[in-house]
Amino acid sequence: MTNRTPTLLAQHIDDNKAELTLRPDGQLSDFQGHFPSFPLLSGVSQIDWAVHFAKQCFTDIPTHFNGMDVIKFQEPILPDSTITLTLEWRDDQQKLHFSYTSTDENDELHKHSSGKIKLGQPA
Repeated sequence: MTNRTPTLLAQHIDDNKAELTLRPDGQLSDFQGHFPSFPLLSGVSQIDWAVHFAKQCFTDIPTHFNGMDVIKFQEPILPDSTITLTLEWRDDQQKLHFSYTSTDENDELHKHSSGKIKLGQPA
């Protein structure tokens, strides 16, 4: 099986918030076949990674997927970049808020994607 998980460079977890610095290696299977001449990380992969890392960071969150809200894909995530995944679990809403950002060499902030994932118990 091909590796699908980015390299975790750093993490800071505080109660219901987490900030992870990730490096999505260009050899990850998530980049294969998604525009061969211009590989980028698909939106499905970004959502999958958010849930994957949330389960590792927040041990008490439910794991059943119940939908999504306000999903925005603004700028592509390219292979071998350094990105920040910010996660916040809001128990009262049963929602995982996520955002992917990065900064360039001029310290300019780039917003790649964001959204809310509903997690709960199976119906």
